[in-house]
Amino acid sequence: MGFARTCSVALVGVDGVVVEVQADLEPGVAAFTLVGLPDKSLTESKDRVRAAVVNSGAEWPQKKLTVGLSPASVPKGGSGFDLAIACAALGASERIDPRALADIVMIGELGLDGRVRPVRGVLPAVLAAADAGYEQVVVPECAAAEAALVPGVSVLGVRTLRQLVAVLTDEPVPDEDPDEQGRTDPLAGLRMPGTGTATGMHGMGAAQYDHGHDLADVVGQLAARTAVEVAAAGGHHLFLEGPPGAGKTMLAERLPAILPPLGRGESLEVTAVHSVAGLLPPGKPLVDVAPYCAPHHSATMQALVGGGQGVARPGAVSLAHRGVLFLDETPEFSSHALDALRQPLESGHVVIARSAGVVRFPARFLMVLAANPCPCGRFSQRDTLCECSPAAIRRYQGRLSGPLLDRVDLRVEVDRVTRSQLTQRGARGESTATVADRVREARERAAARLTDTPWRTNSEVPGRELRSRWYASPGAMDDAERSLERGALTARGLDRVLRVAWTVADLAGRDRPEAADVTLALQLRTGVPRGVPMAIGAPS
Repeated sequence: MGFARTCSVALVGVDGVVVEVQADLEPGVAAFTLVGLPDKSLTESKDRVRAAVVNSGAEWPQKKLTVGLSPASVPKGGSGFDLAIACAALGASERIDPRALADIVMIGELGLDGRVRPVRGVLPAVLAAADAGYEQVVVPECAAAEAALVPGVSVLGVRTLRQLVAVLTDEPVPDEDPDEQGRTDPLAGLRMPGTGTATGMHGMGAAQYDHGHDLADVVGQLAARTAVEVAAAGGHHLFLEGPPGAGKTMLAERLPAILPPLGRGESLEVTAVHSVAGLLPPGKPLVDVAPYCAPHHSATMQALVGGGQGVARPGAVSLAHRGVLFLDETPEFSSHALDALRQPLESGHVVIARSAGVVRFPARFLMVLAANPCPCGRFSQRDTLCECSPAAIRRYQGRLSGPLLDRVDLRVEVDRVTRSQLTQRGARGESTATVADRVREARERAAARLTDTPWRTNSEVPGRELRSRWYASPGAMDDAERSLERGALTARGLDRVLRVAWTVADLAGRDRPEAADVTLALQLRTGVPRGVPMAIGAPS
């Protein structure tokens, strides 16, 4: 009779639960039993582990082997338990000293030849192990850099089971050849339920990290550029409406580059989500810039907010966490998918309920909506080419529900670029670097004001707090309050006007919003011109 135990991690969303893997070996007919709520992929580990052990040169015990995963009440899935199960079985058969396994967390899939293959969610798994007090983890060699992001944890990256056995038994470590396919990221290209590959994903949209676009490339569009700057400075959601080719997508693509770099904690949050999704960029274990996610309008509700068959996976709103979610051709999205965005817009996270349990993913993102004015895109007061009927225009614009638009702080009409604007020399606008510096300073002013509060940006501050703790200048809110009385603004809309006004004041270097800041915020909120300059003013 032999007994050994080691540890692995079960992921529930981006949260990990340390699981004790216990192996018990008893005399009897050779059998392999796995208990502890394993799913189908984990149940199949019995065959993978047996073949990997034998092909690694070790003897498989010809006795009754029972492997228990504790706590048994936690659902467990995936192939990441293979390495722990194999070592626990070898410890029970005394090929490895059981005492050498007790305080180690092992994460990795085993190939039939004994190679250790990567799995999703290494970073959140190691974070969970560190939080539980474990100091030693074993991961696939290609995931060692990702695991090493967690401070206070000693990481061992191995290529094969044979290497790990040699380390644990103090034997010479064999020099194994690298993966025969030579891939640095074997997970690249994996598919998620209901989505496409990691590059060019159809239906969900893979997050992008390399922002090589410059805001100076955008010709004209002063109002839209101002709205983009305000959105970045305060974390406000943005709606761009205009004809095709006016520059809506160009503006959205340049928004992530003017956002401040992610802090250490934010980077770990974003990296954990992308690790669970299997979408970390090759050779870059830590995501330190704001992600940009642009799903196709055919995306399902599960692709947007998360879900899928079996284990729930993060959707586009979580892949855009701490970054930008761009919904181009927004009216073409399913109304059910768009309405599902309301909860993450308010709470900053997504809760997905399944029969096996509840999964929670972070989803605090900056949303940019883009739409044409009508189905053909040519409807305007100056354009006579539109042939859409009034009923068709109302039906098209009605696809965006009022409750969703009420959560959008900024609404701007993007006009068609004129010939003179396009051909004029020396008319380039401010560069991304210039605007990014102003955004960073505005965020620093907001952060200093919000010190010792749970909020980080103006868009997060509840309206009651703004009205009771941070006041605008006397009389500055008169115009906005009259709009509320006329029914042009809802109570939520008034709060959002005040939030935007604070952001405008931060960008202009003012200590609190003045009447001009509130008027500009009201114009950005309603889209109704009010005769104020759209450029951010200088400090008064």
